[in-house]
Amino acid sequence: MKLTAEREKLLTPLQAVIGVVERRQTMPVLANVLLSVRDGRLSITATDLEVELVAATEVTVQVAGDITVPGRKFLDILRALPERAAVALTVEGEKVVLKAGRSRFSLASLPAGEFPVIDDINAQQSVQIPRKELLRLLEKTHFSMAQQDVRYYLNGMLLEIDGVSLRVVATDGHRLALCETVLSVRANAAQQVIVPRKGVLELQRVLTEDGTAEVAIGTNHVRAQIGDVRFTSKLIDGRFPEYSRVIPAAANHAIRADRDTLRLALQRTAILSNEKYRGIRMTVKANALTVQAHNPEQEEAEEEIEVSYQGGDLEVGFNVNYLLDALAAIDGQEVEIGLTDSNSSCLIRSPGNSTARYVVMPMRL
Repeated sequence: MKLTAEREKLLTPLQAVIGVVERRQTMPVLANVLLSVRDGRLSITATDLEVELVAATEVTVQVAGDITVPGRKFLDILRALPERAAVALTVEGEKVVLKAGRSRFSLASLPAGEFPVIDDINAQQSVQIPRKELLRLLEKTHFSMAQQDVRYYLNGMLLEIDGVSLRVVATDGHRLALCETVLSVRANAAQQVIVPRKGVLELQRVLTEDGTAEVAIGTNHVRAQIGDVRFTSKLIDGRFPEYSRVIPAAANHAIRADRDTLRLALQRTAILSNEKYRGIRMTVKANALTVQAHNPEQEEAEEEIEVSYQGGDLEVGFNVNYLLDALAAIDGQEVEIGLTDSNSSCLIRSPGNSTARYVVMPMRL
């Protein structure tokens, strides 16, 4: 294999895929990236056996071929070279030699045959969605995914297609986030799959440009083509909870507040909340909301804000971090919090907008 290219032509695709390369691997080859040179194009592949990223770029090819090189070292070398430097890559025996100006680097390599790749995902259907819209869905919900929960199906995000819309749902058992969008072209069939946490975060990272993403869903994998980058992730084999049962159908008490005013009040009160449980007490009465917090050191914080509320007095406890995450994801200046009673979940959303909804379970304080 032999090629020449400008530094940036190699650095950009490598930066797009390097996030998948774990610093600690079960197999030595997983610390490497696969370089495949064909027909004037170089494709760089990285994988951790769960998520695979492939990025392509145009280069000048002298000799086609495939080889793997240490991903992080390759990245550090390219970053350290001068901008717009001409780079030559050549395979010499079991080494990959990189030359740029008066610099020369000899990298250890492993055969391309040892590198695990996902060829075909047996896609059952594919949908097209604007990249910005897909990124919006992920950004509005990803924070509610569980981390290392024994209920492994919660350590990811539900992608649900019901024909006319694409819906994403994440929950850790204490809170739930849901966001949906209408598809421009009707999908073939209804389908539910769970994408693992790392796959969601990597997909978020590569969804940066304008344009359309083509999302293909197979039985065991999901794949998205985003410009010159191809994302593939294994799916979690499990049954996602029936999230529709968790979303309050009709709240008896609706509180409307200025989003920023409420968010800042919660942030200030949270300073003196219990560092482990992060509980705050919300007391609501006619057009007033009081937020209180206390901790084991007998310290207390209290703040009152004006809200739009007509109903009986109500008191309920919540994890303040969950409320703040939901408020940060809400669009618009005003927020609506729906409450049923002191022992029920609250529903947070932007008034008149049901495409993004957030449910937070109550805490006993």
